[in-house]
Amino acid sequence: MANAYRELLAVPGARLFVAAGLVGRMSMSMVGIGVVLLVSAVTGSYGVAGAVSATMSLAYAAGGPVSARFADRHGQHRVLVPLALANAAGFAALILCAEFALATWTLFPAAALAGVTQPSLGAWVRARWSHVLRQRPARLNAAFSFESVVDETIFVVGPLLVTALATGVHPAAGLGAAAGFTLVGCLALAVQRATEPPPRPREADRGGALFGNPALMVLAPVFLMLGVVFAAIDISAVAFAEEEGHKALAGVLLGCYALGSGVAALWYGARAWESRLDRRFRVGLVLLAVGLVPPVLVGDLYLMMAVVFFSGLAISPTVIPGYGLVERLVPPHQLTEGLAMVSTMVGVGLAFGSSIAGRVVDAHGADTAFLVPLVAALAAAAVGLAGTRRLRNAEP
Repeated sequence: MANAYRELLAVPGARLFVAAGLVGRMSMSMVGIGVVLLVSAVTGSYGVAGAVSATMSLAYAAGGPVSARFADRHGQHRVLVPLALANAAGFAALILCAEFALATWTLFPAAALAGVTQPSLGAWVRARWSHVLRQRPARLNAAFSFESVVDETIFVVGPLLVTALATGVHPAAGLGAAAGFTLVGCLALAVQRATEPPPRPREADRGGALFGNPALMVLAPVFLMLGVVFAAIDISAVAFAEEEGHKALAGVLLGCYALGSGVAALWYGARAWESRLDRRFRVGLVLLAVGLVPPVLVGDLYLMMAVVFFSGLAISPTVIPGYGLVERLVPPHQLTEGLAMVSTMVGVGLAFGSSIAGRVVDAHGADTAFLVPLVAALAAAAVGLAGTRRLRNAEP
């Protein structure tokens, strides 16, 4: 297992863009919880906090593919610098609106600005892997698995960090740190030109609509439902920890879920798989739905930590083949946009998941809110199974 990932990091320039991507993506595990902790502290309502978080997620869903399309056409470095600066300004506006107790409505445009300028760095880094491994495409499975490990590491560390800062230092400290990570990571990635995919303006102008692909029409709603799962778990876990009298342990609870996914990603990427990508994707969706049944039944915080670890084991074996399918199905000149499209669907799902789970928490408590990710996972599995023929016919 170690050798498989050591070979990846031996690729010239890989360690630098991986490090930059890790720092820049740290915020993706922090902004949702950071917004919830800050806005709920200011307004006293998880419903409002969930709505602000949903606004940011929807704005991210709208802006992510646009910035990725510009990156495909003009190069990543030309897009990242102005995008990162605008993103920092958006988060500063959101924090100031909350700190000065301005009217509640002011939180929404500020959140929208922060969201629409948030780059989908996971897609940008995966596009770099596809570029540097273009002569060794068989290594992409391990590369995407490694990126999932990075993602899950972020989701272990990020919630702990943002919760500690927001509850132990200041309610806005966690969100401020998240904005700083995005700014530093984006600028660090922008200066690395050697591993940057070449711009393809002419091919991009001739490219067709991504949603015209039948297989992507299956993947898009599935990843939307996965976004609902992720956001609803965040909201439900924070509320559950608070109801149990240990709000500061919300980050630990979310970290256990991400740790399970990270362990599974390491195992998945080190294997030489013979089964088809589409089949692995569908099996992962079913296992994900099954794994989200136990959290609905558990009422103890420490037992919940163990339960969500095992629930998280199905995340990476679902997401990794999903990204792999996109990489195979999308033309090279639209690769960053295609990978960002997946993140966009997740972003839309995050918006719905945050809003729905927040309202359920306010009305019925955290125990009931854990039904939201379960229902979303069942819907994702149903769509994935219904689209079996489209996925099978599309994969080479």
